[in-house]
Amino acid sequence: MSMTLTLSPMRKSNVKLALFLSAMAVIATLALQPYLVMTMPGVMSKLHVPFFVIALVQAGLQCFLLGWIGLSLGTQYGLDAPWLRAFVDRSRREPVVRTHWRLAVLVGVITGALVAVLALLGPKITPPVEGISRLGQSWRGALASLYGGTGEEIMLRLFLVSLFVWLFALFNRRQARPWMFVLAIILAAVLFGVGHLPYAFGAGMSHTPMLIGEIVLLNAIVGLVTGTLFWKCGLEHAMLAHFSADLVLHVVVPLSGH
Repeated sequence: MSMTLTLSPMRKSNVKLALFLSAMAVIATLALQPYLVMTMPGVMSKLHVPFFVIALVQAGLQCFLLGWIGLSLGTQYGLDAPWLRAFVDRSRREPVVRTHWRLAVLVGVITGALVAVLALLGPKITPPVEGISRLGQSWRGALASLYGGTGEEIMLRLFLVSLFVWLFALFNRRQARPWMFVLAIILAAVLFGVGHLPYAFGAGMSHTPMLIGEIVLLNAIVGLVTGTLFWKCGLEHAMLAHFSADLVLHVVVPLSGH
């Protein structure tokens, strides 16, 4: 007696899309290496395994699992990546959701500029990078921006926002209300900010309440914007906005000398 495991079309689509997203995350993580070497040389020099192994395990496996879970939980509530799904499924039908690519770029640029201004008004978060030109900092920052627009959005928006909405709806007869999405976005944004603390400490940030609050707040602002775009427009818009914001922060700001 033989048994075969069959997946429904939606589950099969979720697996393919999660694999595609994880491949994007691996590429983005590999592109992140020059930036990490620049900002965290001490930490990077102490790695006991090659960086590409870390990229495969952390970005590849982690983003696949979290992406698949996020798609499995969130799609029923409209939290999806419709254009990437249509691409991996080779669907000829356009997603029913309207595109707002220019809006995503504009919102991302404005968000990045806002965060940059707030960072200038507050205390310096990390020590300045020494021995690397503005141009050198900028091209490394451009590569690093790929990770923000892929890996972070997969883990923090696709997975975490979807998980929170699913959990909230679980206690409401599986019916999601607008406040559930709002609360999920806020919680994920705060955790997004908290998640940047280990990097900030590794880059030399002091362990003071003021700086900790600043790093959480500034990153939470980005999370609120991209979370809202994920809810209203799809994951791709959140990715594009995050990438655009990071280009301002990691390319434009270094070139300006700030």
